[in-house]
Amino acid sequence: MKQRIIGETSVGAIGLGCMGMSQSYGPANDEESLRVLDRAIELGCNFWDTADTYGAGRNESLLSQALKKHRAGVFLATKVGNVYDRALTSHQDQVQANAPRIVDGTPQYIRKCIELSLQRLGVEVIDLYYLHRVDPLVPIEETVGAMADLVKQGKVRFLGLSEAGADTIRRAAKVHPIAALQSEYSLWTRHVEKKILPTCRELGIKF
Repeated sequence: MKQRIIGETSVGAIGLGCMGMSQSYGPANDEESLRVLDRAIELGCNFWDTADTYGAGRNESLLSQALKKHRAGVFLATKVGNVYDRALTSHQDQVQANAPRIVDGTPQYIRKCIELSLQRLGVEVIDLYYLHRVDPLVPIEETVGAMADLVKQGKVRFLGLSEAGADTIRRAAKVHPIAALQSEYSLWTRHVEKKILPTCRELGIKF
């Protein structure tokens, strides 16, 4: 498989999004999913993408079973920010208001969630830690600052953003280098070509 460089690491150009193994696309079979993960490694697909919110943590737990065999060969990405357990969020006012969706980018929430993700994944360090969504109530500088602390602590290697605008990307990159951006890009969704892709190229951010 063709390779791409993220940070200082060579990864397969095609990543494996694991969300569907735990939610969104109908019932999934764990044994079948684990076989898919084994086959992915055989084919050189070593960039695995999950999130703490996928299956409310179950997706990370599922991947931990495969990582017992393949950790050394996997570039592991997970995400934080979309609240999956309302008892954890700092935005309890939104819980009380029964908000349909809560995004939390507070440093307190980031610190809680990294420990839970490490525990579920069964690893000591996450290669790429994405902010799943930008919290409109928290300056991006505060959120990325908290995530940068995780890099200093050796719990995370690289930071990423998901579905962030060009201005937000620039502000985040002033706090800590952003290694990757994840956003929808297809024949039907091409708005990223206007500002986001040029910003990523300028700042050396993989898309």
